[in-house]
Amino acid sequence: MRAVIQRTDSASVSVNHEIFAETGKGMLIFLGIEEADNEDDIAWLCGKIARLRIFSDHNGIMNLDVQETKGEVLIVSQFTLHASTKKGNRPSYIRAARPEKAVLLYHLFVEKLQELIPTKIKTGSFGAMMKIKLINDGPVTIMIDTKHKE
Repeated sequence: MRAVIQRTDSASVSVNHEIFAETGKGMLIFLGIEEADNEDDIAWLCGKIARLRIFSDHNGIMNLDVQETKGEVLIVSQFTLHASTKKGNRPSYIRAARPEKAVLLYHLFVEKLQELIPTKIKTGSFGAMMKIKLINDGPVTIMIDTKHKE
């Protein structure tokens, strides 16, 4: 499971030219799920994200997590995070989970993270063609991979 976490001033996802979800200060999480992922990956990643100290304290030092700042969270599924460009110029998505597995793990991820974060989590529309807008704060962008525990 891979996540790209961006600290945001605001973020939104649109489907068919209509805003589907939007947030203010907080984080936008792009989530990629691969065939080998399971509930252990979800638990580890959710815990890491909930405790990730990427928000500034009163001294301007990144020392606070999303729970402490009551930041908002938007989660968007993104199978392309598992693209392999090893051979040729056309990415392969062979490691990405099939939609029927990915959608179940995606919803479990959202539920588990919601248990850890007090603000209502918002999501994109799984499998839809989405347009994402964000104002990245910092910019701060963090990548986490559960298979490498980093």
